[in-house]
Amino acid sequence: MCGLVSILHLDGGRPDAGVLRAMAQRIRHRGPDDSGEYLQGPLGLAHQRLSIIDLTTGHQPMSFDGITVAFNGEIYNYVELREELKRVGHQFRTTSDTEVLLRMYLQYGTDAIARLNGMFAFVLFDEPRGRIVVARDHFGIKPLYFHRNAKRLVYASEIKALLADPDIAAQVDPQGLNDYVTLQYTLGDSTLFAGIRKLPPAHFEVVSLADGATQRHRYWTPSFEPDYQRSEVQFVEELRELLSDSVRQQMRSDVPVGAYLSGGLDSSTVTLLAARETSTPIKTFTGAFREGPEFDESDYARAVAGQCGAQMFFVHPTEKEFVDLLPKLAYHMDEPAAGPGLFPQFIVSRLAAQHVKVCLGGQGGDEIFGGYARYSIAYLEQAIKSAIHGDNEEGEEAIALAQLAPNLACLRQYQPLLQRFLGSGLFEAPERRYFALMDRSEGALDAFSPAFREQYGQGGGHEGVFARFRAIFNEPDTTSYYNRMLYYDMMTGLPSLLHVEDRVSMAVSLESRVPLLDPRIVELVARAPARIKFRGGEMKYLFKQAIRDLLPPKVFNRQDKMGFPVPLQHWARGPAQEFFADVLLSQRTRERGLFDMARVERLMREASSFSRALWGLLQLELWHREFIDAGGTRSMGVIHAA
Repeated sequence: MCGLVSILHLDGGRPDAGVLRAMAQRIRHRGPDDSGEYLQGPLGLAHQRLSIIDLTTGHQPMSFDGITVAFNGEIYNYVELREELKRVGHQFRTTSDTEVLLRMYLQYGTDAIARLNGMFAFVLFDEPRGRIVVARDHFGIKPLYFHRNAKRLVYASEIKALLADPDIAAQVDPQGLNDYVTLQYTLGDSTLFAGIRKLPPAHFEVVSLADGATQRHRYWTPSFEPDYQRSEVQFVEELRELLSDSVRQQMRSDVPVGAYLSGGLDSSTVTLLAARETSTPIKTFTGAFREGPEFDESDYARAVAGQCGAQMFFVHPTEKEFVDLLPKLAYHMDEPAAGPGLFPQFIVSRLAAQHVKVCLGGQGGDEIFGGYARYSIAYLEQAIKSAIHGDNEEGEEAIALAQLAPNLACLRQYQPLLQRFLGSGLFEAPERRYFALMDRSEGALDAFSPAFREQYGQGGGHEGVFARFRAIFNEPDTTSYYNRMLYYDMMTGLPSLLHVEDRVSMAVSLESRVPLLDPRIVELVARAPARIKFRGGEMKYLFKQAIRDLLPPKVFNRQDKMGFPVPLQHWARGPAQEFFADVLLSQRTRERGLFDMARVERLMREASSFSRALWGLLQLELWHREFIDAGGTRSMGVIHAA
């Protein structure tokens, strides 16, 4: 895992080496093992390396035959690609996956990108063709941001590196802010910073050095055309094989590999499959809160570790750590986080970094296999509508109310959401209803000042955000409501979660891998008919069938779903409450004029559990302090692993 920065002059100038180094220094935590730079004509590249594969000869930027690359990530199928390239005459000088990337490009040009199975972002200089090629992996596991003006095009792994360039100002993007207030993440390629965009997942760009002309291409998208020729048994067997193969590939490393183990289905599956690939006990890392059993999944984690003989390491995040670390985490995140899970994820990553250099996790399972209760809520409404009107636009992909009934008990803990969702707008268009399930602005928008609410309305307000939401939701060629929900989450919510995964691991120089996010797995599951993926309204049905014989019965049969909840309600009257008040009710916050302070005070009194609304306000204020007030030049300080 690494970090990269790039400066391309479009005006005939040459990059300032001092600026390039300052940008790279901002992301040194991403790769403290080695650094390098390349300056040639209008282009400058700099790289910070975390050495994982080929520890001695994998220095970057790397050049062969007129091609130079700065690369962040891992190519998991590099062994297979290397053998293929050898068969057509390529001779290798290193054992690194970076050289495989270079030679794949030499052999296939930009067609090589779709054949890479991994997590990656790179800037590649093709000197013979007079162009640069930039690309990002299928799911956006690895980040890549850019800023463009008339003179220069600048790329970096993190926004803070871009802001080290004195010509790039830290200013709020109104559309990005509207997105965050509504959904707690931004849509498309936008960020909360004006003039700073991100390359979307599964895209690459080709930039001409002659005139700066840029062409953006999407190299991959999952097809949801149902494959009715395969039986459920065939889907299950192939999924089981792909899960094993993905973990096998992602265990490739020249440094120690461990696993995050929460006790949920996803991390337990990854841990047990990874344990099969090691000759020594795999190290696992588990976090739990001492505030009560509803915040502690460690018994399930112990059952998994006991089955595979893992060496377990535990950590118990505390309220004091939450208060101390949250401002620093705001710096590492670059943009506000969607939920408080950011905090325990960092604590567990910090623990893991003390014992291994690579850690496997279960991120992505809910988005790929359908693990969110909102899918059941949405289908409950659709089934009621169909039962009343006697038709269903989904045809044979439809799920009847009688089929859903046996699995509706999973919604017991979501009754407040059900009441809110079904209390208005019943039977509206599916995209409108799913937007209602994703909307995080209720209770929060009223806490903003009249001036902001006016700006929010001028930017289109809810309807403006909904228009961008709808374009993504209706993008796949499918009539299945379930598939459109999955696709939307994969394109938006998943990159938001991966943003957190990347930052909390990179903050402590740890490489985090996510084996469930293998394009082969997603392609298989996307093609499975919805009636198989979501049989009877059971969440993760297909995935569960594939892992049924792998997990301990205690874990497989568990009915609760925690997702590493943070006990903010237990901390509401302690230092955490004081911290929230010190930030949100401070004179500095009042002078900013973003919030309606009287409503914020009322929200704090009434939302003692520190709802997502209050969390969103806190994140916005911390972000403004760290980046906007300081113009992107101040740092709360890098968090160290020890």
